Amino acid sequence: MLGFGCRVLAYDTHPDEKLKLTGFSYVDFDQVLSEADVISLHCPLTPENHYLINGKVIEKMKPGVTLINTSRGALINTDDMIKALKVGKVANFGLDVYEQEEKLFFRDLSATIIDDDRIQRLMSFPNVLVTGHQAFFTIDAMTEIASTTLHTIQLIYTGKLDKVADGVMLT
Repeated sequence: MLGFGCRVLAYDTHPDEKLKLTGFSYVDFDQVLSEADVISLHCPLTPENHYLINGKVIEKMKPGVTLINTSRGALINTDDMIKALKVGKVANFGLDVYEQEEKLFFRDLSATIIDDDRIQRLMSFPNVLVTGHQAFFTIDAMTEIASTTLHTIQLIYTGKLDKVADGVMLT
């Protein structure tokens, strides 16, 4: 966005001092909400930020904001987002993640009746763009996934890995 001449505001619970040198400003969360024309989420899902974007937070946003979520679906309360879209508080919404995406994405459902009224409602808005989450589908990401998988297999095979729990390797 800096390349387009935009003023970029950022909020992070753990600011990176090196990133400040790129030209954006760290501010508090409320300032981002009240001043940003476009809000783009780039964070993991944690218990602390589940439904980070909810009705109370949306009320603090600048009217006509564009919101983009390419992080995790559960960062946004979908019901609150639908209400904000209906009244025009959120002018545009782009997402490639959805809280129930495992039931909907990565397979052909074109001949299927989708039993998820919330995603159907979102897709009915002309100002909402829903795409499949493809961040993992780059050469670099696929190479890293394959490398990690092969390394884990090697650890198991050589007896250096005791068990895998919740995606965390324990040795």
